[in-house]
This record gives sequence, C-alpha cells and structure tokens, in this order.
Amino acid sequence: MMTPKEIVKNLDDYVIGQKDAKRTIAVALRNRYRRMRLSDDMRGEVTPKNILMIGSTGVGKTEIARRLSKMFGLPFIKVEASKYTEVGFVGRDVESMVRDLAAAAVNLVRNEEFEKNKDKIDEYIEQKILEKLMPPLPRGASEEKNAEYAKSYEKMREKLLSGSLDEKLIEIEISENTLESNSNLPPEMANMQENFIKVIGIATKKTKKELKIKDAKVALKNEASEKILDMESVKAEAMRRAREEGIIFIDEIDKVAVSSNGSRQDPSKEGVQRDLLPIVEGSSVSTKFGNLDTDHILFIAAGAFHISKPSDLIPELQGRFPLRVELESLDENALYEILTKPKNSLLKQYCALLATEGVELEFSESGIKALAKYAAQANAQVEDIGARRLHTIMEKVLEDISFEADEHSGKKVVIDENLVSEKLGVIVSNDDLAKYIL
Repeated sequence: MMTPKEIVKNLDDYVIGQKDAKRTIAVALRNRYRRMRLSDDMRGEVTPKNILMIGSTGVGKTEIARRLSKMFGLPFIKVEASKYTEVGFVGRDVESMVRDLAAAAVNLVRNEEFEKNKDKIDEYIEQKILEKLMPPLPRGASEEKNAEYAKSYEKMREKLLSGSLDEKLIEIEISENTLESNSNLPPEMANMQENFIKVIGIATKKTKKELKIKDAKVALKNEASEKILDMESVKAEAMRRAREEGIIFIDEIDKVAVSSNGSRQDPSKEGVQRDLLPIVEGSSVSTKFGNLDTDHILFIAAGAFHISKPSDLIPELQGRFPLRVELESLDENALYEILTKPKNSLLKQYCALLATEGVELEFSESGIKALAKYAAQANAQVEDIGARRLHTIMEKVLEDISFEADEHSGKKVVIDENLVSEKLGVIVSNDDLAKYIL
C-alpha cells in the first residue's frame, strides 16, 4: 500500500491541482490500510472517516475518486443522489447502491481470477471449438487412423491459433450463466430466481448458436470461467473486499439537501437523506451474493452546493461525513495545465485519434494558451463547468479538421493562436452564441 505522499504523486499524473482534496482522500485510504493491521478488537472499533467534497462541476471530484479505485483495484461505484427516492415512492431505493457495489466487487474479483487462469480458459475454449471442427474418432479406431487424426488435429489447432479460421461458421452450444441474472431484481427475488434455476436444472441447459469462430471464442468465455473458476470463492472474496475496501461515491448530494432559503420543505429529499443515513452509519444490506455490512465502506459525497449548503443536510447525515474539503475553481493557468500535464491529456487524445487517419496534429504553445483562455472566458460568462468546457472548445476548434481528415492525410496540421481565435473569438465574445454553442 502506497504512502499518502505516493498516492498524491500518482494522482498528480491525472488530476491537476486540488491538493487539499488529494491529501484528504490519500490519508483516508492509508487509514484503511492501517486499520487492517490492528488487532481484531481494535479493528472493529475503527470506522472510516467519510468525506464530503464541495466544488463546482468539472473540477475533478469524481476523477480523484475514480483514479484511486483504479490505482488500488478497489470495488468502486459512482451513484447520483438525485436518482434515488424515498422508500414508498416509485424509483430506485437507496439500498440498491450497496447491491451495485457488491456486483462491482464480484466483477472485479472475477476478472482478476480470469486473468490468473487465462491459459486454462483459453485451452478450454480452444478444445471446445476443435471438437466442433474435428469430432473425435469412434472408439476402436485403428492406430493408423488415430495417428492420421492426431496430425490433422494439430494442423487444425495451428490454423485456429493463427486466426486463419476466424471467419468460419460453426454451431456451438452455450451454457446459460446463472451468475448474470437480473441485477435490478430485489435481492430476495434474485436469490429465489437462482435457487429455482438450480433446482430445475436450467443452468445446464444448452443453447445452440451458429457463430463465426472469432465470435464463438468470446461467447465461450463465460462458460469457460464458470467451469474453471471457483465462483463461490470469487463471491466470498468479493464480499470481503466490498465490506472492507469498498468505496461508494455519491455525487449530487446537494440535490437532496433542503435549502433553508426555500419557500417550502421537500419531504421526498429529506426522506432520501433519512434512508441514506443507516447505510452510511452501518447496516446490513441483503444482496444476491449474501448480506453486505456497510460499517467499513468508505462513502465519499460530492456536490456543488450552489443553491443549498452542507448545513442544509440533516444533522445526523452531516455528522457521518466528518472530513470536508472544498475544491478550487479552475482558472486559466489550471486549464492550461490540464491540457498539457496529465499522462493522457486531451491534446494527446486528439493527436492519437487523428493519427489513425494519417494526420499529424501539432499544438503550438500559443494555440494551447488560447484554448485555455477561451475556455476560462466561457466558464466566466456562461456557466462554470470546469475542465468539461475544454471538451466543447476542442471539438469546436477541430470540427472541420476531423470532418475532412481524409484530405489532410499525410500532412501536418498546426493548431496555433490564429486558428483558435478564428474558430472561437466571435462565439466567446457573444454571450448568446456562447450559451448555445459552448
């Protein structure tokens, strides 16, 4: 496990600025590692310090949490508080976020086990396809026929591995996968569905399909993993990780806050907060993989809080998010760094995309500064959407070049200040145009 300094250093490769937010989350994650090294008695008493991130859209709130989950291979889901409704109303209930985390953890562990057993799974798929291409000889065949068959089998195997048979059609039988049952069902119904399937034997039912060999390889992956992986161990490890290492990122938490300036209280919003409270405090939620305790799941909530403020959340919920961090708005310099510093910056992405069509895209220093300047102006004039404005700006500047990429193939195209000003100058200077175009 990395130290907080190392975590921040890694985040700096992808997220510009926001040092306070990075430090807070880095310490919170390190504390989880520290907790796992405590005695059993003490470990049970140490609960995660949930985080409330306050900042405008596009400043990096979600990106920080998402990058951390990828960095450590942690079960992670992002949900929007505004999509949930109070129990008794039509819509998603708050507990479904915990069930989504359980499903994400199972997929995570399953993919890891799949990679560990990739050779065995590939061998299983290869064998299944070869059985269709060359059915085995009947028992009692002569040694000569067996020897001929072995030679032909090896030649066919070489062709299969080389990919020269990828377009050939074969009919294969695919087992239905009980693990991929409907995740939107309530857990009780999902468990009942799985048990029912097992009892009546649908899990062993085969479905015949005619597919190209390249598609058959993909279709057989689920069956191969079911045969080779110990799915009960996968589920057990996934539930452990979700319980001890899971992160639930709740975006738009401000949308369920009831503003004190409002003309009337909104009981539905307050109801969502009260339904959320026991999950954040620690409770046991039934999922189709078993019960999942939420006591040690790390909750990170985020919101812009333009209309409401954190104190508009119910006091009990406020108390469950002891760590608060305010993210800074992105100025022109920050937008410039976002274009140039991250490992897979927006500039690098567009260069790579157009390179696939033989176009060499080059951004001059003046061009990059102009992009940042116009993005900052648009944010100030219209609405501050942070780094997301850069996507709109870039698309507008490169629109014609992308459309006429075939005409620029084999050439170098330089994006300089003049070109950026030509594409954006009039639009940004006109508030009405900027409002609709940028």
